[in-house]
Amino acid sequence: MATLSSNIIAQAIYLASKDKNESEQSDIFKNFIKFLFRKRLFTKASDIISKLEQIVNKEGGRLVVKVASASKLEEKTKIILIHDLKHRYSSKEIVLEEILNTKLLGGVRLEINDEVIDLTLRNRMNKLQTHLNKDL
Repeated sequence: MATLSSNIIAQAIYLASKDKNESEQSDIFKNFIKFLFRKRLFTKASDIISKLEQIVNKEGGRLVVKVASASKLEEKTKIILIHDLKHRYSSKEIVLEEILNTKLLGGVRLEINDEVIDLTLRNRMNKLQTHLNKDL
């Protein structure tokens, strides 16, 4: 028997619920929950929902970006970041989710779906140290 990945289940839910009215979607989600219990996959529910959210966002041209920084980003910085991300990922809409992380010395860490872009000061210092030690 083949195992069902969270991504495959999320895609099936999306396709089944796409272009349906609220009542039909409600029935689909109830059946989805029953399916998870029947197949003993309920522990995967949060991962499936996360994958479903990614699919819905992608189909809608929306990109959700988690931005971790030591302090709140300035509006000018947000505008530049959104502009650059729209260009890089060809998205219609960028949604920034700011996360304050006081452990960061400086810079930002971006999480975009399964991709991480680490522009923190600590990461840059580690890369510099590795580069300098390589030449010794």
